[in-house]
Amino acid sequence: MKTKRSERLIDMTAYILNHPHTLTPLTYFVKKYDSAKSSISEDLTIIKKTFKERQFGVLETVPGAAGGFIFTPSMSYEESKKIVQGLCARLSEQDRLLPGGYVYLSDLLGEPQLLKQVGQIIATKYADKKIDAVMTVATKGVPIAQAVSYYLNVPFVIVRRDSKITEGSTVSVNYVSGSSERIEKMELSKRSLKRGSKVLVVDDFMKGGGTVNGMKALIEEFEAELVGITVFAESTFSGRRMVEEYTSLLCVKDVDTRTKNITVVPGNYFNLTDDFKASSK
Repeated sequence: MKTKRSERLIDMTAYILNHPHTLTPLTYFVKKYDSAKSSISEDLTIIKKTFKERQFGVLETVPGAAGGFIFTPSMSYEESKKIVQGLCARLSEQDRLLPGGYVYLSDLLGEPQLLKQVGQIIATKYADKKIDAVMTVATKGVPIAQAVSYYLNVPFVIVRRDSKITEGSTVSVNYVSGSSERIEKMELSKRSLKRGSKVLVVDDFMKGGGTVNGMKALIEEFEAELVGITVFAESTFSGRRMVEEYTSLLCVKDVDTRTKNITVVPGNYFNLTDDFKASSK
């Protein structure tokens, strides 16, 4: 049954936003709305123009018999910076300070809307990269990895520190904790990652970088390729970090346990402003 253009535009937009990085043939909408291909093409042109003006992402037409259209979501530099600055203010609240100088952030990672925004910010940076999987370590990194994998439309895999019978055969590595310098162990199911996969590592918090370095070692064991590393927050570290190339959304610059003052600033994710702006377009 044919539908009005206004209704069709709303329905098409909802579909496109909910299917990022998915090649959809033009005939899908032609059959769904019983409309001419030319009408659907005009609708897509309208949506494409609106997405570009509102900086929602890029709607690209793929020519050829097997072509169609594909949507790559993104978030503008200005919007991303605004969200991160808001997070800096929230993370600087005095009641977040925990014994040992740690900062409580679990509640932030439990907010669905905030997680969506964080996922989209991170995914924007890697929108033009070939990524097969997003990797994180249990447990607090899981919601971030899930949000990022949604916007990249790829699976996410969970590295664990303890054995789970439900994981089947696993590959394990020993790594040195960056902050305590203790020997730790992490493992990943052999079925989780294919050989040659291109992997993006995300995590909730990084201090010395030992955990992230352990995931790098696991990726090498699977004969896969590390594409990038992004953490939700990092803290200043007096020693030498075990990873050098990474990006962070937030940086806990200073923690005064006596006054309970926490200083949080945007992370190095925004240092290369020109590169980020270019990837947002």
